[in-house]
Amino acid sequence: MIYKFLKRYLESFAALVALIVFSPIIIVTTILLAIQNNGKPFFYQRRPGKDQKPFYIMKFKSMTDAKDADGNLLPDNQRITKLGALVRKTSIDEIPQLFNVLKGDMGIIGPRPLLFKYIPLYNEEQLRRHEVRPGMTGWAQINGRNSISWADKFKLDVYYVDNVSLLLDIRIFFMSFMRIAKKQGVNQSDERPMEPFNGNN
Repeated sequence: MIYKFLKRYLESFAALVALIVFSPIIIVTTILLAIQNNGKPFFYQRRPGKDQKPFYIMKFKSMTDAKDADGNLLPDNQRITKLGALVRKTSIDEIPQLFNVLKGDMGIIGPRPLLFKYIPLYNEEQLRRHEVRPGMTGWAQINGRNSISWADKFKLDVYYVDNVSLLLDIRIFFMSFMRIAKKQGVNQSDERPMEPFNGNN
């Protein structure tokens, strides 16, 4: 109970330290992506947070805004650049979420914030993933990330909600770094990302 109260403050402090440590990477990546994306190095998207409260998640922009003749965005695999692919592969694109942690929208550890369009598709148990602040990484991410089904992913999220503890967060934190280093579970294949959730996965 005490840890749940202190968790936000501990994670905010850790986020501040991480921003200082990673500042050279943040500065260089921001400059390169600003050049590549016409002065827009960051990507913002509205996501549901704790208790489904909306916030704007912040990431490095890994894709261009290229559109077809009708003004529609081209498919993701046609818009991602070599630099963007590298930023994603190394998980550098996630670093700006440290600012979300400082603001209190997110934690470092917690269920990943998904899309608002999924909320009506959740069952009652799956909705419980919003009982805690979303995180940059979580129990589902170290147990398969995009290589497991949506149903299994949500079960892992709810498990985390019911078992939040300092020891579990430490375990998730270090295992996340190991998975990033080994590049495990990023996609179900090298070319195909996780399929959208349709309520039946």
